[in-house]
Amino acid sequence: MSGPETTPAEVAARPTPAGIDPRGPRFGAAVTAVLLAVVLLLGTSTAATVLLAVIVASFAVGAVRGAQGTWQGWLFRTLVRPRLAPPTELEDPRPPRFAQLVGLVVTGVGLLLALVGVGVAVPVSAALALVAAFLNAVFGLCLGCELYLLGLRLRSRAA
Repeated sequence: MSGPETTPAEVAARPTPAGIDPRGPRFGAAVTAVLLAVVLLLGTSTAATVLLAVIVASFAVGAVRGAQGTWQGWLFRTLVRPRLAPPTELEDPRPPRFAQLVGLVVTGVGLLLALVGVGVAVPVSAALALVAAFLNAVFGLCLGCELYLLGLRLRSRAA
C-alpha cells in the first residue's frame, strides 16, 4: 500500500503484478451470490448470521490474498479451469482484491451490527453484496473493481 508521501505517479510506475484469469473472480462471485441468496432466504436467523460470518471470512481472505487465494479461487483452479481453454487475456489482480475488501466492509458491517443485536442488518448487507456479486457473475461488471479504478483516476487528478 502507498503511504501519504507516495505520489500517484510513483504508484503508477510500480510493476503490475502477474495477471489472473478473469473467469476466476467471476466464478467466485457466482458462488458467493448463491451463498448470499441463501442468507437472504434464512432472514434474521442464527443460521443466516453464521453463513454471513463465513462469507465475511472469505472476503477477508480475498482482501489479503486476492480473489485467487480464496476457497472459491481454489475451486475454480481445481475443478473449473482445467476444463476450459486458456484465457485470451489476463487481468490485473489489484482491482478484484480491492473488490474483496469492499465486500468485506459491506458484509462485515452487517455481521457486526447483527452481533450487537441489529438482526435486520444481516439480510440488508447480504442484499447489497448480492447485487454486486450478481452483476459480476452474470455481466462481468465488478463494482469494487470500478471503485478501484475511480480511486486511481481521482488520485492522478489530485497530483
